[in-house]
Amino acid sequence: MKLLGWWLMLVGCLRLASVWFGFFDLWALKRAVFSQTTMTEVHGRTFGVWTLLTCTLCFLCAFNLNNKPLYLATFLSFIYAFGHFLTEYLVYHTMAVANLTTVGIFAGMIYSDYS
Repeated sequence: MKLLGWWLMLVGCLRLASVWFGFFDLWALKRAVFSQTTMTEVHGRTFGVWTLLTCTLCFLCAFNLNNKPLYLATFLSFIYAFGHFLTEYLVYHTMAVANLTTVGIFAGMIYSDYS
């Protein structure tokens, strides 16, 4: 369980970078995630707020791994995020497969840590 806490801290920190991109560097967010579509500043800020929420869940869960409801909410946030990105790739075609692969690696690693 201790390894999971460290992993969640790492993911939380990486998500903080995405929050920064959403609010202050839309071009980097577009290039790194949504490379197949146009994005507005509103899209970036919405992505930033959503990512900040999931980042907060990661940090809270990392320090409270025995809190089952928080643990489940954090786990589900990874499932929802992966579902969102999978839909963006398969249905809306706003992501490149390389970007989806990166997201999938993080979702898969967290799944293996939760199991």
